[in-house]
Amino acid sequence: MTEARQVVIVGSGPAGLTAAIYSSRAQLHPLVIEGEPSSTSDQPGGQLMLTTEVENFPGFVEGIMGPELMQAFREQAARFGADYVTAKVSRVDLSSRPFGVWVGDPDAIEPTYTAEALIVSTGAQSLMLNLPNEERLLGYGVSTCATCDGFFFRGREIAVVGGGDSAIEEALFLTRFADKVTLIVRRGELRASKVMQQRAFGHDKITILWNHSVIDVLGETTVTGVRVRDNVSEEESTLELSGLFVAIGHQPNTGLFKGQLDMEENGYLRTFDGTRTNVDGVFACGDVQDHRYRQAITAAGSGCMAAIDAERWLEDQRAEGR
Repeated sequence: MTEARQVVIVGSGPAGLTAAIYSSRAQLHPLVIEGEPSSTSDQPGGQLMLTTEVENFPGFVEGIMGPELMQAFREQAARFGADYVTAKVSRVDLSSRPFGVWVGDPDAIEPTYTAEALIVSTGAQSLMLNLPNEERLLGYGVSTCATCDGFFFRGREIAVVGGGDSAIEEALFLTRFADKVTLIVRRGELRASKVMQQRAFGHDKITILWNHSVIDVLGETTVTGVRVRDNVSEEESTLELSGLFVAIGHQPNTGLFKGQLDMEENGYLRTFDGTRTNVDGVFACGDVQDHRYRQAITAAGSGCMAAIDAERWLEDQRAEGR
């Protein structure tokens, strides 16, 4: 049987949970469909669940771990009446209101939920290297989550691929466990902020391998090394390693909305006039529509905006008798 809701929030990162806090305080009784723990692209808490120490979120002088911050967000929204479903949305129908939202069988005739207003906060997922053995060894030495897996590499030599803030953040966290961390950078410079670069340059456990690309992951049952290519000389060599952490960027989780919501060329949802999408009554916030800032604080801010936009839109609909 279909359950009718005023507001359904798809996704539970900083944007979705902030939207839940604001919409629940507005007594809209939101339902948060938070994703599945087994899904790397749609997990409860979003990308911050794969993040180490968060030092730039206001109010935490000494920093806070990403999963801890997301748990606090979640509990705060629950305090004001937000409901949660730990599941993955399989289909949405935005052709008419109330909007249909399916969980489970996407071919079911009736939607699992209907929503008068929908807030999309599905975030983005980690990009992978698409190497022959990468998927096979994922979880067996290949990882995208230093927080989850760093403990297993105590006393080992490992590598992190990437040159941005996330890559350096992962590398710095992994120095707590590993004896040596090699940062593999395909260019001759880092894209990371100056403060993060300084931390990497000044850490005695971090070595930077400039102008190199990983071309294969080695190992039968677990990672034993990586094959790399010098992007200048084209020479190939092998690094003996016990683990490879991939931190090369993200892709927006917008597959559910193709053909229904307008998107930028890079796949991010297009918003205007705050958090509105091209479908009246559907709002988008966080990394699913932000390919410029991609920070926890900006995601949270846009989640606040989406909740307020949805609340005011619903009020206008009621005033007009719709």
